[in-house]
Amino acid sequence: MSDQPAPKIELLRAAYTAFNARNFEAVLALMTADVHWPRAFKGGFVRGPEEVRAYWTEQGSEINAHNEPVAFYLEEDGQVLVEVHQVVRNLAGAGLADEYVGHRFTFKDGLIQAMEVGPLSSSGRGA
Repeated sequence: MSDQPAPKIELLRAAYTAFNARNFEAVLALMTADVHWPRAFKGGFVRGPEEVRAYWTEQGSEINAHNEPVAFYLEEDGQVLVEVHQVVRNLAGAGLADEYVGHRFTFKDGLIQAMEVGPLSSSGRGA
C-alpha cells in the first residue's frame, strides 16, 4: 500500500523539525537505544542517545546547522533517503556551507536506528 511508508516519513519530518529547533530530547526520543549516528563535521560515528546528545551539543558550540528535508525516497530495503538542503553557519552567522546532501536512514521497531550522510544516490532521485 502506498500509505505504508508514511509513518517513517512523518517520523523523519518530526525529527528534522525538532533538530532545527534544537530540541534534542525530542529527536532522541525518536531513536533506538543503539542508534548509530555520523559525526559529519568531525568524522567517525557515535552510538547511543548519550553520545549523540554530546556530539550535537559539541557541534552547536561551533556551528549552526539547519537541515531542511526537500524530498523523501523510499528504498527497497526499507531505508529512506532524504534529500536535504543543508545550510551551515558559524556562530557569528557567516555562511560555511549551502548544499544539498543525502541522509539515509535505517529503522528498527518504528524508530530511527542509523543515519548515514552522503551524496544523493541516482537510484532514488527522479523516481
